[in-house]
Parts: sequence; C-alpha cells; structure tokens
Amino acid sequence: MIQKNLKQIIQLTFSLGIAGWIFWFLYRDIAMDSLISQIKTSNWFWIMTSLAIALVGYWLRGWRWSLLIQEDEGEKVSPNRAYHAVMVGYLVNMLVPRAGEVARCGVLTRTNGVSLGHLFGTVIVERSVDLIFLVGTIFLAFIVENELFLNLANQLVDFTSLGQSILSNLPIALGGLAIFILFVFLIFKRFKDNSFINKIQHFFREIGGGLRSIGKLRNPIGFVVSSFIIWIIYFLTMYTVALGIQSTASLSSSEVLLVMVMGSIGMIAPVQGGIGTFHALVAFILIQLGVTEEDGKIFAAIIHGTQVLLVIFVGLISWVILLRVPAWKKPDVD
Repeated sequence: MIQKNLKQIIQLTFSLGIAGWIFWFLYRDIAMDSLISQIKTSNWFWIMTSLAIALVGYWLRGWRWSLLIQEDEGEKVSPNRAYHAVMVGYLVNMLVPRAGEVARCGVLTRTNGVSLGHLFGTVIVERSVDLIFLVGTIFLAFIVENELFLNLANQLVDFTSLGQSILSNLPIALGGLAIFILFVFLIFKRFKDNSFINKIQHFFREIGGGLRSIGKLRNPIGFVVSSFIIWIIYFLTMYTVALGIQSTASLSSSEVLLVMVMGSIGMIAPVQGGIGTFHALVAFILIQLGVTEEDGKIFAAIIHGTQVLLVIFVGLISWVILLRVPAWKKPDVD
C-alpha cells in the first residue's frame, strides 16, 4: 500500500512538473501587462456566452451518461444527479489526471448504490464514442482546412518527393507494407500473453463492445444525438470566445474548428486539466493561421483559464450538493 501511494505521488508530481514546465516555457516572455490589457479589451459578452454554452454541454454529458446506467443497478440515476457527478469528476481531474472517472463513479455508488463495475463500463462506452467523434472531427477539419493541413505536414515531410519515390519503387513499397502487416500479426500472435499486447487488444475489444452496447440502450437515438450536440457545443464554446477577442474575431468557422481540434488533443494529454499542452497546441495553430505568437498564447490562456474557473466553481457546488445526499442503503427485503 505504501509503495502504491508513493508511486501515485511520484506520478502526480511528475505530471504536474511537466505541465508547469510547459506552461512556464510558453509564457515566460509574455508580459503580465499584455495579458491584463487583452482581458480588459475583450468582449466579455461573448466569453460569458461561451461559459453558458459550456455549462449546457456539461449537463448534457450528465444526461447522456444517465442513459447508459441500467435501472436495475441500485436506485435510478437522474440526469441532474449524473450531471453533478460529472462535475465532481472534472473537478478531481484538475488535481489528479484521469482520477475524475473514478471519482464520478464512486459518487454514484455512494448516492445511488450503482456498482462500480457497471459504472466503469458505462465510462468506457462514453470514452469510446468520444474517441470516434474526435477522430471524425479531425477528419472534418482536414477536409475543410486541407491546404493548411498539407502545409503543416510538408514542413515536417516533403510529401511530393516522398510520393514520387514510392511510385518509382511501387513493388518494393507494397512488399514492405505486406511484410510489416505480417510482422505485426506475428508479434501479436507470438506474444499474445504479453501484458502490453493484452492491453492493446483489450482496448480495442472495449471500444467494439462499447459501441455494440449502444444499440441495446432504452434510448439509443438520444445517446447518439446528444453525442453530436456535445461536440457541436465544444465548437460553439471555442467560437464564441474567438468572437470575444479582437485578435481572433476574424477567424472563419473552419479555422476555429481546427483550433478546437488542437485544443481537444491537448486536453487528452495526461497532465492536470490539459495545462501546458492545451496552451501549446492552441497557440501553435493560431500562429499558423496568422495570429501573432503573443496573441495566440493569450487567447489560449483566456479560454482555458475561464473554463478552469467554471469547472472549479460549478464542481465545488456539485460536490457540496452530493455531500448532502445520504448514502444509499439497500432496501430491506421482507
């Protein structure tokens, strides 16, 4: 137990250190006066609208989660109860990366008697669907901003010469691809009992199983539609903030979509609340879109900072509300 706790403390400290270092590296040259000036000159109507839209998105996440929780598991979970649990999860994630999933499941186990195993299963379904939507959003951003995507890719790899080289050596390229696929197949077959290989296989099995379970829900259409709306809300949250800041107000909707994609990728990183990684990726793509480096970093700081404050404020309220809910007790059976 002591070794496990020590390992968790080391992981948490390392994660926080990485996040802090990235944040410091990005903002070491940004004068506080510039940040304060940008905050003062921003249109706070749009920024507050962004926060209101985000709050709707959080509640919708709770509603969607409640659709996954079976009614025969403890006491029925209402959308409001699920929403408060989701907000507690987001609050905990600010302290310990990925611990929020455990926290929100634990909350409903205490208040509604739903088993942790069942709740973890519903979270896997949610994460599987969100992963698919993220990939779909990245693909959509590539379609609407393909020129920028290709320009960024060409900065890393000369695709023109690479394509010509592949075409001129097509038999070798196809043979190499076939050998690679065969190699991967043999590795998975030979080391099927390896823990790392098992984790990869388990990951894809969970995604497949999670998607199949959606069709068995009592309201599968509501689940799918709400998932679409949640990702539209992500976009609107970013778009309204962009309208409220002078340096980004002229961005097109497709450019904001690209910024949202980069920000979403930054939030996946295993650091507290996406600190540092979110800022770095958002600022990077804004610079590519013609926004100055300073304005790009300030935009990232404003949208992330306001969302963090919202999560802390609303998360604490949800935590207090759920603390007042008595622990669920299994009814006596006569």
